[in-house]
Amino acid sequence: MNRRTLLTAAATGVAAASLPSMAAASPAMTVKDTMNRTALYRSSARTQLAALRWGSTTARGLLEQVLAHQAEVNPGVNALATLDVAGARAAANRADQYLARTGRTLGPLHGLPMTVKDALETAGLRTTCGSPDLADHVPGKDADVIALLRQAGAVIVGKSNVPPLCQDLQTSNPIFGTTSNPFSPAHTAGGSSGGPAAAVATGMSALEVGSDLAGSLRLPAAYCGVYALRTSRGSSPIVPTRGHIPRPPGWLTSSDMLTLGPIARDADDLDLLLDVLAAPAPADRRAWRIDLPEPVSRTLDGQRIGVWADDAYCRVDTSTRDVLEQVTREVRAAGAVLDESSRPVDFAASNILFQKLMYATSAATAPDAVFQGEVKAADAVTEDSPSALYLKSRTMRHRDWAKADEERQKLRAAWDAYFETHDLLITPAAPTAAVPDQSSVPAPERYITVDGVRRSFYDQTSWINLASPVGLPSLVMPAGKTRDGLPLAIQIIGPYLADRSVIAAAKALAKLLPTPPKAPGLMA
Repeated sequence: MNRRTLLTAAATGVAAASLPSMAAASPAMTVKDTMNRTALYRSSARTQLAALRWGSTTARGLLEQVLAHQAEVNPGVNALATLDVAGARAAANRADQYLARTGRTLGPLHGLPMTVKDALETAGLRTTCGSPDLADHVPGKDADVIALLRQAGAVIVGKSNVPPLCQDLQTSNPIFGTTSNPFSPAHTAGGSSGGPAAAVATGMSALEVGSDLAGSLRLPAAYCGVYALRTSRGSSPIVPTRGHIPRPPGWLTSSDMLTLGPIARDADDLDLLLDVLAAPAPADRRAWRIDLPEPVSRTLDGQRIGVWADDAYCRVDTSTRDVLEQVTREVRAAGAVLDESSRPVDFAASNILFQKLMYATSAATAPDAVFQGEVKAADAVTEDSPSALYLKSRTMRHRDWAKADEERQKLRAAWDAYFETHDLLITPAAPTAAVPDQSSVPAPERYITVDGVRRSFYDQTSWINLASPVGLPSLVMPAGKTRDGLPLAIQIIGPYLADRSVIAAAKALAKLLPTPPKAPGLMA
């Protein structure tokens, strides 16, 4: 059964008894009428979980609302890839039966319907990562993070769309097509977590788990007007990554900069999901546990906050500068001690080092013949060639990688020194709001425009990649909108393992900023 058929089945298979308010409805009332009246799926994950816990709805009833909403909204956004309606219904029924039998919930996500990124392996459910080579890949085992969600009681409804092997800043692939921005079909939802971000923005999922190497989690969140957290990563991640594609199915390792993190419609829900996701890898759980520090403060008053609003290396547009100015005013008025001049690192050096390390780790899974061709090309290319950085980084000797890693440790030390005198740093999330979709344009011809100036397509992630090579927690949150109604976002970076501090700052800041725009699919 294909994706569209599954969505249609979700819409037509809603039985009257499955919706908690249906019994009191008139015979003429449709499922859509009931959904609009109850609209629980539009609420925060916390509200949905409270309703499930206290019996004002059932897991099956909530699931049917979500399935019907997905069938109505997804054709216009195309955020969802493969759905598992039968498996989700069975899981919801089990949650309801367990609660009725024991009076207890299965866990902190008891009965909550969720979609998950199609880069995360799901046992018995197709996981393609947008690649035709994996179109029929059905894993025999859950990714570690999916296992954590199931253990917490989540109901996995299906998979959300990604670009092929997560290797694009927009979301389109030959299997499922293009995911559009929920606010404008002409604009990109970002990538590679474009499907997850669009699903959360439109209410098709209360929460999502995205992955982030080069901004793949945070750029889509910024473009779709939702919240996302790139979690801390030191020598190992605080959220286990086994079962994430790429690398290929069956590999036990991943990039040494890859992290997984939560996507939500508010910062409180990020906190909720972080509690579930932050866990050692299974092999370490006998002796280790992850106990993230409490926030340094739950208000902005007295916090030492840096603001890096613009930089000659990656200029932002007028709308983004205006948002940063408003945020700065609000943070100062809230009693924070602001520093708008100090810089933790050199922007250009950090970005170039990140690219070197990213290209180096990406070579691990290249076929031998392809890699040998790259080695020859790297030996022949001149240092000033546009392809030199890519080829020479992909094929660097281990000694060169060790030297680059030493530079990374020095970069971490510079950030550590900065955070001795600062609690947080606020920056733009991207130079602009969501850019026009260019998935049909050849990669060398893609570009973005910043205040009328043509710029590199990859400048979209330069700001959020400040945190990427050094493993710092980085949160993206909506902070305004353009004249055309597209969301604008900021980034909050904190010290290593201060994940809860950046979430607390986002909670405090959200109370001071205008209510962010809602995607049409989330509106009543």
